[in-house]
Amino acid sequence: MGPPKTMAFVKIGYHFWGFLGPGVADTSDDGRSHRAVLVDALARAGHEVVLLQMHRDLVQARDDLGGAYTFDVGFPDIDGLVLEWRRPVPGRNTSPCGRPGHSCDLHRQQELLARYTVPGVPTVVWDRDLWLPADDAVRALPNVTVAESALRPRAGASRLFFPVAEEVLDAADPEELVRRARPLPLLLVGDEDERGDGFDRYFAPAAARWPHRVVGRWDAAGHRSGLDFAGRLPFAHIAALYDRALSALLLATPWHDAAGHVSPRLPEAVLAGCLPMTPAARHDAETLTPAALHARDGAEVARILEDLVRIAGTPDHVLLLADCLKRLDLFRARDQVAAIEAMLSRAVCGMGAG
Repeated sequence: MGPPKTMAFVKIGYHFWGFLGPGVADTSDDGRSHRAVLVDALARAGHEVVLLQMHRDLVQARDDLGGAYTFDVGFPDIDGLVLEWRRPVPGRNTSPCGRPGHSCDLHRQQELLARYTVPGVPTVVWDRDLWLPADDAVRALPNVTVAESALRPRAGASRLFFPVAEEVLDAADPEELVRRARPLPLLLVGDEDERGDGFDRYFAPAAARWPHRVVGRWDAAGHRSGLDFAGRLPFAHIAALYDRALSALLLATPWHDAAGHVSPRLPEAVLAGCLPMTPAARHDAETLTPAALHARDGAEVARILEDLVRIAGTPDHVLLLADCLKRLDLFRARDQVAAIEAMLSRAVCGMGAG
């Protein structure tokens, strides 16, 4: 049978459709805190990375990113492909090209799958938000590995977390972070999706007692009077809110919770010194955040806030934040690069075994 088939992955094609820089405000793209981190880490590991799409940072945000990245709307020769999975969204990316409001992300993904994946190019499908159907034919291809940002990936999938740069994590100083003024006790960042029940159970009762801010698209905002809904904000504004917030509540959708999905909201908050509160019923809560930040309901969110306000700026605050920072080792960029390399190599072995 011979040794496993191997190959050196020199040139990697990457498709994501969103932004590498701050981008524009009116988009739900949540890759802006870490996508460039991953691309840069792949480059440092010796890979040439070509971004297989139009340069949206330049076209829509007038940001050329210093000319640091290579974009290609064609089909260059590549050794491996990484796709951030795009799902059909009726009225947006399923409409004909050129129609008002059309986004061509799904069409481009279909082109890349047909040009590279189906003919056998090793491919990582990064199902970041767990939208890839269980019966999708792409899962059965021997050169494809599906990756999820999840502690308990679904059947057949591998782990690939949202990366944090080593130098950023290693430089994070809990003592310096707790010295910052934090006039906003409670923050929530993210669109509504299916988080409404969690919002009403955990966030709303505490928000009725404490200053707060909700960032994202919440269709039911008008039915929740007295709460501070800010809508979608530019990425830099959200980062500034984390810098001013004492704590942020992490809410997962039911399907995310079932897989132990880990959102980029967690490292974004912690690296800014914002303590991540977590529903105690959430799967893997003990892995992601300290027990002192686990709440069973909105009344307990309010009680934890009282404790956090009381210890703010003290050694206890430093220790709690240091514990949160230590848990971010899960996200180190070098480990995500190693995971991608391993997945692409397994795809080659899988083809050899077929």
